[in-house]
Amino acid sequence: MGEGNETATVGFLLLGLFTDSKYPELLISIILLTYIIAVAGNSVLILLIWLDSHLHTPMYIFLSQLALMDLTLTSSTVTKMAADFFSGKRNISKTGCGTQMFFYLTVGIAECVFLTLMAYDRYVAICNPLRYPVLMSPRICLTIVTISWVGSAFTSLSHTIYIMHFPTCGSGEIHHFFCEVMAFLKLSCENTSIYEKVVLVTGTILILIPFGLILASYVSIFLTVLRINSPKGKNKALVTCSSHLTVVSLYFGPAMIIYMTPGSSLSPELDQQLFVFDTIITPLLNPLIYSLRNKEVMRALKTVVGISFT
Repeated sequence: MGEGNETATVGFLLLGLFTDSKYPELLISIILLTYIIAVAGNSVLILLIWLDSHLHTPMYIFLSQLALMDLTLTSSTVTKMAADFFSGKRNISKTGCGTQMFFYLTVGIAECVFLTLMAYDRYVAICNPLRYPVLMSPRICLTIVTISWVGSAFTSLSHTIYIMHFPTCGSGEIHHFFCEVMAFLKLSCENTSIYEKVVLVTGTILILIPFGLILASYVSIFLTVLRINSPKGKNKALVTCSSHLTVVSLYFGPAMIIYMTPGSSLSPELDQQLFVFDTIITPLLNPLIYSLRNKEVMRALKTVVGISFT
């Protein structure tokens, strides 16, 4: 026990993605390239929404928050991974581990909330357009954004503090590329099975309720779209909704596998692959999906680029 506590005081070792890889240099190069594109794409999306007054609507405000989450999520994991690879050191302090955990949980919870809010925004805009200015006014939108971030951060902080209080034993090796909750709990000297079940139940609730609300919103939306006589109106509604549904699938698909299945049923390799998709691939794809399939974003991009070169 004494040795375990001493190890925890010094810090932990992140074994990372390259333990058994024959070509670690190639993998880190691909990851860094993906990270750079993801950061550029999400930063440009946030900048466009901030600069273009036509994009100062609830849907794009929520989208800017989603881009901010992607930036936070990928930066809090990839930068540490790259630093470990190039320095040859894989250690992380207890404070650093808790910080990674806090950011991941905060963004994970907030993303569930904002994806649900985006579906609700589309529901009100298409199914109750006359009430849209009242239900989604700038004041209400700002309040929702603030409450969502504060609530997510508070919930995440509570979990992080509780998780980090567990004493750890052994070598302090975390079989992951960042301080993921379940991977960290495996180092505990105490029996964490009850808390792991709490995490499983909480994760299931935080995933199923938002996912159910999103599905309900889109069932109502599609029923309303079917009654629209204008082909142009139908196409505009479907294009806007399809982008959001694609992002919902990218987020909730891996999340359901990760948090709705017992940890022992997933191999460590599959578990890390799902987290790679969640923290690296998805932040790359989200801005591309919303940019390439959204005429208003593309128009704003052309306007900003045109101004820059004139």
